[in-house]
Amino acid sequence: MVTVLDVDANKLIETIAESLKKTKEVKAPEWAAFVKTAHYKDKVPYNEDWWFMRAAAILRRIYLEPMGVSRLKKAYGGKKNRGYKPEKFFSASGNIIRKILQQLEAAKYVQKNKKGRAITPLGQKFLNKTASDIFVAPKKIVVKPEVAKKEVSKVVKEAKEAVKEEPKAEEKKESKEAKPKAEAKEVSKKEAKETKPEVSSVVESKDAPKK
Repeated sequence: MVTVLDVDANKLIETIAESLKKTKEVKAPEWAAFVKTAHYKDKVPYNEDWWFMRAAAILRRIYLEPMGVSRLKKAYGGKKNRGYKPEKFFSASGNIIRKILQQLEAAKYVQKNKKGRAITPLGQKFLNKTASDIFVAPKKIVVKPEVAKKEVSKVVKEAKEAVKEEPKAEEKKESKEAKPKAEAKEVSKKEAKETKPEVSSVVESKDAPKK
């Protein structure tokens, strides 16, 4: 079964907002066109349908976890730019959130709870249906058996070639190491030949008769 968690949040909120426009209980008040949504905001919302977007976002949050006005104020709060002073966190407008919750409660999507507001079975059904309408199942990648066999044969061939190349590389290394050793032996033989006459000359000098 498709739920709210299986769908992109932004796309879901936009779809819910479009459907909330058609409900009689959810309506934007007259002052919604020129009011700020929070104290830290500099301008009014640029989206004309921001009331329904905020109602849809609140409905989704309550679906995920029951909460009241105070927690929703913190959730939609933000930092205010105070010029040269450090930024400070301010909560969102509680009046707007309270009015939206009252409208959703009148539409029977939300009901009062110990934690504030909780989703009703009708609201849960409404959100799940909206999520299933916009849900797009991921495409399954089907691998044909012939293609799989070819890939396996390629891997086996590469492994065999690698095994054959390894001894050749070792032989090359051994031949390279053997050359310096042979050269060292030849140098030692030459040095031995050069040193022999010196030793014989010393012996002859000792055996020679004294004048």
